[in-house]
Amino acid sequence: QVQLVESGGGLVQAGGSLRLSCAASEGTFGNYVLAWFRQAPGNEREFVAAISWRGASTVAADSVKGRFAISRDNAKNTVSLEINSLKPEDTAVYYCAANQKWLKRTATEYNNWGQGTQVTVSS
Repeated sequence: QVQLVESGGGLVQAGGSLRLSCAASEGTFGNYVLAWFRQAPGNEREFVAAISWRGASTVAADSVKGRFAISRDNAKNTVSLEINSLKPEDTAVYYCAANQKWLKRTATEYNNWGQGTQVTVSS
């Protein structure tokens, strides 16, 4: 198990940017694939992006491709999500998740989760 703590959410105007961060407690951080999911009220938790163990591969959902970028720093046990050109429909709680297998896009395939950080985009 790895403990994850997200930060960086907030209220931003449409067109703005945010950088979300997720810090992990696990010393073997490099053994995990890291991902970001988001969940808006009334919606299921949806896949946003994932990054492989050493960061060589990244995948983003079509809805965020070109606007969101995932990165990781294994020396600091952190994974980040740079989100640009924000839209009101990006409003959601954003969660960091960890898994030891590549590539899983459904929330049920992850068993390590942070508590989430709220992103609200005003129009």
